[in-house]
Amino acid sequence: MLGDDDLHVWRTSLDVPDTMVERLRQILSLDERVRADRFHFQIDRHRFITARGCLRIILAQYVPSRPSEIRFSYGSHGKPSAANASARSAELKFNLAHSAGLALYAITRRCEIGVDLEQIRADFATDQIAEHFFSPNEVVRLRSLPISKQKEAFFNCWTRKEAFIKAKSTGLSQALDQFEVTVSPDESAALLGTKWDQAEAPRWLLKSIDLGSGFAAALAFEGRDRRISYWDFDNNMIRES
Repeated sequence: MLGDDDLHVWRTSLDVPDTMVERLRQILSLDERVRADRFHFQIDRHRFITARGCLRIILAQYVPSRPSEIRFSYGSHGKPSAANASARSAELKFNLAHSAGLALYAITRRCEIGVDLEQIRADFATDQIAEHFFSPNEVVRLRSLPISKQKEAFFNCWTRKEAFIKAKSTGLSQALDQFEVTVSPDESAALLGTKWDQAEAPRWLLKSIDLGSGFAAALAFEGRDRRISYWDFDNNMIRES
């Protein structure tokens, strides 16, 4: 059950046996299969099929539809929403993210939501990328931390920013240096302010998701705080779909 004050986060591996990939492909829509076939490498194709198929199976736990019958509509920047006719389906808000064979799905009702997930990679957490995408204050705070904490702080900053723009449905049209988030591993996730509206930050909550070493993840959602529950996707759900 997903109450109006609940937020569910699902975690799943995207590296499943080929037989399950084929089963998931059968529940995708034609346009999703076409998108899958555009991937050159099999691992990327299989992970896309698994990510979309698992999304359908998870959403079918909340809407009165079979996984294959769920229809999606897309915003101007590609954010999906459930387009099935029921009122409860219309209330459902969700977002997904995946990186290096792991996927997260965030689901709630009646508030915009975004989730981001990144594998922590030293080759990506560079000064040049930070200076290009982060605000000057964020760069200063990042560099003020001990070297041992800077890589984690970089991905804290990155995932919190991405989760926020995904929640706002602005995509890459929203410059990442036009708003600020907390950075340090010792700070709670938070939106500190935006350059376009001083009243924006209090309307949003950011939360870190602890996935252990190797990954960073964050949630962003609008309005009041919510009861967050965490779920692991069971591959038996694929067999039963």
